[in-house]
Amino acid sequence: MPLNDELKSTLTLILAGGQGERLKPLTLRRAKPAVPFGGAYRIIDFTLSNCIHSGLRRIHLLTQYRARSLEDHIRFGWNFLPRRLSQFISVRPPHHHGTEKWYQGTADAIYQNIDTLLEERPRHVLILSGDHIYKMDYGRMLREHLIHRAALTIGAVRIPASESPRFGVFECDAHNRVLAFQEKPKVGKEIPGQPGWCLGSMGIYIFETQELIRRLEEDASLGPESSHDFGKDVIPRMIQEVPVFAHNFVQRGGDRSPYWRDVGTIDAYYEANMDLCRVAPEFNLYD
Repeated sequence: MPLNDELKSTLTLILAGGQGERLKPLTLRRAKPAVPFGGAYRIIDFTLSNCIHSGLRRIHLLTQYRARSLEDHIRFGWNFLPRRLSQFISVRPPHHHGTEKWYQGTADAIYQNIDTLLEERPRHVLILSGDHIYKMDYGRMLREHLIHRAALTIGAVRIPASESPRFGVFECDAHNRVLAFQEKPKVGKEIPGQPGWCLGSMGIYIFETQELIRRLEEDASLGPESSHDFGKDVIPRMIQEVPVFAHNFVQRGGDRSPYWRDVGTIDAYYEANMDLCRVAPEFNLYD
């Protein structure tokens, strides 16, 4: 099947309910993805822009914490896709699927929306975080996923080893198949031949739909024995059982070194905004 058809048969779920405790006071009245960035934008705009440029047009935002500002922004700024062509960006607050609890983790957030997967029956499911700054062609990642015949492909970026306690860290073979995965280790496994650097998870996942449904149901059945998180629970169990691959992040356009920022703290948020003020900004908004 051509890549465009594969993209059309992909459903995108964006985790956009982040409370952003470390970004207070900016997140006192809004979710982290709705925080302004770069003057005219919101943090969520970068993920949504990546989706549109990648040819992905079926997008659900899973909201939770103080979602009104985010919902208004989506309603007034991202309402141009024609629903009659099955193209949409929709906002989905928690609907407490079989429970009265809020989302308990990243995997639980998808599990509580499992009815959407069963109804829409996409071939692939792309799961994204709504609070990172970067430009990426998800189509390139999907192409690799198909070539490898992977059950799961995870976006990966090079990070300093000193920052490994903030990330999920991979160990891969020469073909990028994931051999081990640690969630926020004190000392991450360094990339062979690159001392001082680790391969960190970007929180970007492409699942085969049936595999995702099976894993979510398995994780939900564990109850309190699981924290219902992809990095802590679901992915480590998958690595030994099915093909899981890492996709090395290449910036959309490919003319610069990859720029990816988790603006989870006030300092990181400030520095990422200042990156835009350079004469030749490392992250260029003018394309």
